Amino acid sequence: MANNFPRRPPSGIKVIVVGAGFAGLAAAIECDRKGHSVTLFDKVDNIDEITRIGDIISFDPNGSVAFERWPGVVNEMEAIARQTKHIDLYHHQGKFVTRQDFSHEKAWGRRINGHRGQLHNIIYRHAVDRGIDIRLGKRVEDYFEQDSPPQAGVVINGERIAADVVIAAEGVRSRGRKIVLGFDENPKSSGYAVYRAWFPADRVRNNPVIKHLVENGDTHQGFIGPDIHFLASTIKNGTEVNWVFTHIDDGNIEESWQFPGKPEEALKYLEGWCDVVHELVKATPEGRLIDHKLVYRDPLPTFISPKRRIALIGDAAHPFLPTSIQGASQSIEDGVVLATCLELSGKQDIPRALKAYEKLRYARVHRAQANGPKMRERWHKADWNEVWKKPEMIHLIRETWLLNFDAEKDAYDRFWTVLEELDHDEQQIKPRL
Repeated sequence: MANNFPRRPPSGIKVIVVGAGFAGLAAAIECDRKGHSVTLFDKVDNIDEITRIGDIISFDPNGSVAFERWPGVVNEMEAIARQTKHIDLYHHQGKFVTRQDFSHEKAWGRRINGHRGQLHNIIYRHAVDRGIDIRLGKRVEDYFEQDSPPQAGVVINGERIAADVVIAAEGVRSRGRKIVLGFDENPKSSGYAVYRAWFPADRVRNNPVIKHLVENGDTHQGFIGPDIHFLASTIKNGTEVNWVFTHIDDGNIEESWQFPGKPEEALKYLEGWCDVVHELVKATPEGRLIDHKLVYRDPLPTFISPKRRIALIGDAAHPFLPTSIQGASQSIEDGVVLATCLELSGKQDIPRALKAYEKLRYARVHRAQANGPKMRERWHKADWNEVWKKPEMIHLIRETWLLNFDAEKDAYDRFWTVLEELDHDEQQIKPRL
């Protein structure tokens, strides 16, 4: 079955990918498409440890354009994604404020919003179908790179496993960050945490306060209040419900997707909020709520290692706040661009390929990243005297430069120009003899 997928001729480049999340899978699939030989390692023993995670994830057109090139994937995703074209925004006490319509974005591509685990499972199965060498239950202890022979690799159970290039995609605690930075550093709290819930709509359908959310197909709404925004969706034709809300981090949770949340504790943050929000939280079954610390990392000076054989992608390179709605899409872009740079450079010029990857990604990623705090402040610090006069003040940031973008095309178009710029820059900083 693996031979049925279109791919470039073999490049001779051996790639190790660490991490089987969205970033790592995207990088592995794109490397396979470009003709590179890929081995993917992840510490989980069973992929269900990742796919069972139940909350919503969003891919904007700039991320989903990659899925269009993976046969069958985008149609599977669409079948389980939320089918809405707008979001209705409310004051936290329940008064309707504004509707933000996204219909015009169809010209840019697909918006895919769905269950994190289910969408991940679709991509994972595609990687397996392609025949990608995926090795689970393999915890990477360390990274290395060397000049002779020129290679990079990982250490697993004391064994050194080498390749031409290593892609570190295992998130904010990636061990790859140490070899890139030259030292260990810990993630910082952003000062916020987020409750996330996903459950069947049965507990909503008979509640007179919230049953309207599941009676007419899929819906999407947000409630905006002081230092909190609460987003809720119904999905799969109103048969499933999810909600999230960001709140001030009071230090009671850890940096983990698995920390259980309790509805009664969540409600303490929502005093004075409308009945719809309260009833959604109360309807959440036991075991269907998590409380997750939103971590922050200082922007890295580089995404690549000193010998340019190891590259960070996704959250390992640039963690995003949820209010950016771009973390997932940017991680897909990373994998696409890195695989393309390796294809264009060839096996003999991998260090320049990684430098080009960084040049193509660095400014764009950080510009997109800045939208997270900006959007959070727009909601959490809203001046309601002004909002009632100009409701679009609380609309989501949706910018053409960000969403109407094809990372693969951009890499093909700009790769050689970027290399020329890098060569020029290096000549400028060489010491004069």
